[in-house]
Amino acid sequence: MFIQTELAANPRRMRFLPGRPVLSSGTAEFSDVESSRHSPLAQRLFKIEGVTGVYLDPESVTLSKADDKDWQLLKPVILGAIMDHFIAGEPIVLDGTGKEMTGEDLIEDADADPEIAARIKELIDTRIKPAASQDGGAVSYRGFKNGIVFLEMTGPASGLMAGIKNMLRHYLPEVEGVADYRDAMPKPGLGTEEGKAIRELLDERINPQVAAHGGHIALVDLKDDTAYIRLEGGCQGCGMADVTLKQGVVREIQARVPTITRVLDVTDHAGGTNPYYQPGKGGTSAI
Repeated sequence: MFIQTELAANPRRMRFLPGRPVLSSGTAEFSDVESSRHSPLAQRLFKIEGVTGVYLDPESVTLSKADDKDWQLLKPVILGAIMDHFIAGEPIVLDGTGKEMTGEDLIEDADADPEIAARIKELIDTRIKPAASQDGGAVSYRGFKNGIVFLEMTGPASGLMAGIKNMLRHYLPEVEGVADYRDAMPKPGLGTEEGKAIRELLDERINPQVAAHGGHIALVDLKDDTAYIRLEGGCQGCGMADVTLKQGVVREIQARVPTITRVLDVTDHAGGTNPYYQPGKGGTSAI
């Protein structure tokens, strides 16, 4: 088995192409061990010290590494882990019953009305993409499940999340919300009363303020006394991100949900395009 490698534009990421299908369709992304519990392959890779993220698509596995790790030292171990996984014939992603899933299964609802899905795609192509591209961003449709439209958003487009939701709901009452496709994997913490309270706080109070600067803040997961958040759009890579979080967001989250004692920023700030990004701010940080 021969696995090709490609270094991404972001030096913290590397793509591995095993020469055989990874996912039959769609994509899946895992930002930590907890989120990878449904992917035997991702869990195997997270056991390698220095691996900080796993992204799967139909033909490749893309990994992110910690700043203090060297690809030359990591590559042999990663190549061995991927090769062992495929040789063993283990599944890539499983659902809650142990059945293997494709990337589309993570997001798309096979029972969704095809006419509604087609209408969503049309609205995204004709109204949302042009607006996002004007600010240097991009939006791609990833799926529609249980009333939620999943999108892949890059650049300043993340700051348009609230506006996109309002526009889609105006034309299609079946749409209940909009989410980043990376949040499609099951995360029990988001369904708790605390998780709902934090998401409501972000949607109704915090995101309308940061949207003025082209930014957006998402609750990634909630576990025990810790909330995991991701800064997107203009907030990703912003040199003032720490100040924004420490002086505003964290304080408001803890005021709304007193049981939260830690808020972790899991944003890949090194991947942001904000001109005020200051090197050294990347990676997961506790606030």
